[in-house]
Amino acid sequence: MKTYIALLRGINVSGQKKIKMTDLKLTLEKKDLKNVRTYIQSGNIVFDSEMSEINLLQDLVHSAIMEDFGFDVPTLITEGRKLEKILEENPFKNEVEENRLYFVLLKEVPSQNPVEEFNTLSFVNEDFQISESCVYLCCKKGYGNAKLNNNLIERKLKVQATTRNLKTMQKLTEMVKG
Repeated sequence: MKTYIALLRGINVSGQKKIKMTDLKLTLEKKDLKNVRTYIQSGNIVFDSEMSEINLLQDLVHSAIMEDFGFDVPTLITEGRKLEKILEENPFKNEVEENRLYFVLLKEVPSQNPVEEFNTLSFVNEDFQISESCVYLCCKKGYGNAKLNNNLIERKLKVQATTRNLKTMQKLTEMVKG
């Protein structure tokens, strides 16, 4: 049995795609996921599964949400060690206040051409660095005021993504450890 983290994009935001975490937990338990626990209302789930193929798990969670709630919710599944590595490799961790750090987790490795084009972009009060699995963001005026947001990153890099703040990333890695 292995522990995974599911990150859902765009639920319970501005009254859209409302899903109660208790209902989501039951939905996933019906799909034979074990030890399901959630963190805040924005679609952060830690669970155990015998399955080892991440793409199959992503499809399972995505289809379970579609079946029970009727929402097409982009779903990214990863492992705790991968989130820990992203946190360890954060290029901005010693430079700014923690509440200015955000992580745009990429569902797949973006192609080289979009990455090269993306790296030419510049935003006032916003710094970024791209890795294979994450766009690290330093939003000096806060993410709510950022031009460099999840939608822009998805569009420019041509991959699905979901954004989490530092506190959420840290909490999820703690939850995986037990």
